[in-house]
Amino acid sequence: MIKMTKINEYVLQTLSYGVYIISSCFNGKLNAQLANIVFQVTAEPERIAVGIHKDNLTHEYIGKSGVLAVSVISESAPMNYILPFGFKSGRDVNKLVNISFKIGTTGCPILTEHTLSAIEAKVTKKLDIGTHTLFIANIIDTISLGKGTPLTYLEYHNRKGKTPKNAPTYRHAKTIS
Repeated sequence: MIKMTKINEYVLQTLSYGVYIISSCFNGKLNAQLANIVFQVTAEPERIAVGIHKDNLTHEYIGKSGVLAVSVISESAPMNYILPFGFKSGRDVNKLVNISFKIGTTGCPILTEHTLSAIEAKVTKKLDIGTHTLFIANIIDTISLGKGTPLTYLEYHNRKGKTPKNAPTYRHAKTIS
């Protein structure tokens, strides 16, 4: 066992994360949340992985419906646009009120404002990784919505963005076995 006394949060923030809005739907209900775990895992078939905290409503909807959408947020997006997706629960508020979106092929909402592109996917596997589930999903549709630079997690923090409590980077392990 290795005892960790101090973890420099900045070091973890320098990993190449993006800032995404992940959405899903179930029985006519929609939800979306802020996330930073999205990456392509294979080219054939075109497949992504998306990490979602198990306590989140979006996790519940993805688990039940087997579909999700990823909206890639622009670096120019204002913080007041982004923050409600990370600091409010879809169980308590409708985070999509006053947000421009369209319903995609999967039935999931795709943000159309401050969004560069979107990916829709169908879950093929779930991997329990502790506090989160890593959903492995085949890409079934994509859309290009604009040009620009994607918002990175580092830039989000440089703009004084806080880490939501259910983000994988919120709590750091004290001990590694």
